[in-house]
Amino acid sequence: MPGDASTGTFLQGLERGLAVIRAFSTEAPSLTLSEVARAVGITPATARRILLTLEELGYVRSDNRRFSLTPRVLALGWAYLSSLDLGELAGPFMEELSAKTRESCSIATLDLPDIVYVARVPTSRIMTVALGVGARLPAYPTSMGRVLLSALPDEDLTAYLETLQADPLTDRTITAPDDLRASITQARADGYALVDQELELGLRSIAAPIHNSRGRIIAALNVSAHASRSTSTSLCEEVLPHLRQAATQITTALTHRGNF
Repeated sequence: MPGDASTGTFLQGLERGLAVIRAFSTEAPSLTLSEVARAVGITPATARRILLTLEELGYVRSDNRRFSLTPRVLALGWAYLSSLDLGELAGPFMEELSAKTRESCSIATLDLPDIVYVARVPTSRIMTVALGVGARLPAYPTSMGRVLLSALPDEDLTAYLETLQADPLTDRTITAPDDLRASITQARADGYALVDQELELGLRSIAAPIHNSRGRIIAALNVSAHASRSTSTSLCEEVLPHLRQAATQITTALTHRGNF
């Protein structure tokens, strides 16, 4: 920053304004003028001018003595999020989900008859097939596929099932069209899908939908775990709440972005 200042392009007022915004936190949600001045390292007079400007712009509110941020500050963050693609936007939420569950998580979109991976946070190698961004898997034996298929109009789902060549990838794979339809319909009703070793023996996964700003399902988020570390019950009771929270956070980010 000093280098920028020497060229005359550095705006000290902008730097101080952003520093004032950053002075507020979970530990200090409201501050007096003097507290802001001390936290930022500026004079009370400068702090007052900045706070009153931020208040006029709607980023700060006051009760005559203490100041706090308003929700409008979020617009600064959404402006950044709007420049990201889905994988980049979802990254922080996926990292948090993986940390909470200690399992791998992925996002995929539907490109019939497959799902296509657009983001992935692996914790360990739990599949024999290496997966990365751009990898494809058949939709029918995957939890993300079931969620995405559940969003299809009934006539499109019927057409998909009528032409599907469903191979039994394991002895647990659902392949009969009527049974697949029932599983997909259940996913639609439940708002999530769980697949127990249908894609690969030893692999369980659970998925929830991600919606765009218009409420349409445009992707699915899943958590995958080795069967030795999880049961279907534990995935539903312990993982699903975190999964749904992350899917909601990504959906909210997309909604604020408004152009996906």
